[in-house]
Amino acid sequence: MRIDIITVLPKLLEGPFNDSILKRAIDKGLAEVHVHDLRSYGLGKHRQVDDYQFGGGAGMVLMIDPIARLIEDLKGQRDYDEIIYMSPDGERFNQGMANQLSLKENFILLCGHYKGVDERIREHFITREISIGDYVLSGGELAAAVVSDALIRLIPGVLNDESSALSDSFQDDLLAPPVYTRPAEYRGWKVPDVLLSGNFPVIEEWRMNEALERTKARRPELLKKSEETGEKGK
Repeated sequence: MRIDIITVLPKLLEGPFNDSILKRAIDKGLAEVHVHDLRSYGLGKHRQVDDYQFGGGAGMVLMIDPIARLIEDLKGQRDYDEIIYMSPDGERFNQGMANQLSLKENFILLCGHYKGVDERIREHFITREISIGDYVLSGGELAAAVVSDALIRLIPGVLNDESSALSDSFQDDLLAPPVYTRPAEYRGWKVPDVLLSGNFPVIEEWRMNEALERTKARRPELLKKSEETGEKGK
């Protein structure tokens, strides 16, 4: 998987890809992440990438020309499955979308900034818009890092135990069940006996029941969504 990220603040993206699971995936050659500084395509000696919006109003807008030329240069080197704009009014990112996108190979993630990008970029270059939640960030960089993390960890070989991703929260529209580790008792607080039994079918049943109960208590809309999806699939 290759992810090309377009940003006006490339230093914001140094940390997320230089440690932990993402770094190991990159070092193994399972994923490539390339961060492109939009200012290298900026106009004039000051490398301008933003301007005032037509019609007046507060806030600057990222200009069409630098973004268009950068995207076209990237597309001239390879085909892209998706050119994604990180935007608060995009589709809400969730685990199902992550699963779907993880099966593809090449992405461009465009990070918005200021008041956003010239609408013509969205009309003529962007294939999908994604939001990580109903709130506004200072720019799309952190959102791009979130999406990249969610996709890369699903690539076979990235996690030491590939079954781990399948038991994460939101797979099958359920939250994950409680987890415990040693010691089995701490300050009188005990691990449930079933987890110490060695009876794995019973343990799996316990985990499923706990996942259902946790989801009912904390995110009941996930169960409703799953039921609706099941009805549509009949």
